[in-house]
Amino acid sequence: MGLVSSPAPSAAVRRAVVVDDEEPLSNVIAGYLERDGFDVHQVHDGAEAVPLLREIDPDLVVLDLGLPGLDGVEVCRQLRTFSDCYVIMLTARAKEVDTLRGLRVGADDYMTKPFSPRELVARANTLLRRPRRVPGPGPEASSVIEIGSLTIDPQSREVRVSGELVLLTRTEFDVLGALARRPKTVLSRRSLIDEVWGPGWVGDEHLVDVHVLHVRKKLGDQSGRQRFIRTVRGVGYRIGTGA
Repeated sequence: MGLVSSPAPSAAVRRAVVVDDEEPLSNVIAGYLERDGFDVHQVHDGAEAVPLLREIDPDLVVLDLGLPGLDGVEVCRQLRTFSDCYVIMLTARAKEVDTLRGLRVGADDYMTKPFSPRELVARANTLLRRPRRVPGPGPEASSVIEIGSLTIDPQSREVRVSGELVLLTRTEFDVLGALARRPKTVLSRRSLIDEVWGPGWVGDEHLVDVHVLHVRKKLGDQSGRQRFIRTVRGVGYRIGTGA
């Protein structure tokens, strides 16, 4: 299975890679993205996708879960070792376990086939509109946040626990940042979605739960000891005290 690519993009063009072994569907997705101004590359095999993603350094990856060669989970896992680009995972199966597998290795969003290509483009644009630093009014928005052994630097988008760097995806950082900016506030799933994914986002709000679990794991929290992100049952989440 070969690679299909557009002409080389200029610095201002948003780059996208569609990784799907269903070539007719891949062509449709690519066409919609191209009409929206993306420079789009296509690849139809997981093993071929990883070196292409290294070479192109895309802004967005649309990644099928059920790929030949390497499946989408493994492609995403390898991608996260060298890129923090946005990833929308596609799955032909609506089972929760498939969704969780994709999100746990660093996908930002997911869609279940069949889906509307227009909605996919809308979700992609919502992701790409996110600022690259934690937003907020006033100079305090750029201040380093300290919560026990946890430090969050909004300007460099770095997170450390006891001085050790913790590698978070853009979405994971934004979820943590949204909570950390409001230390005494419980945020519902919908509130977090509006702030991180955007108020126009439509989908399964349990997406938030998976990202929170992933952040907790990376920060070293145990299931019985929620130091940094605490669950408020029936309401949502709030930042912990670090203790």
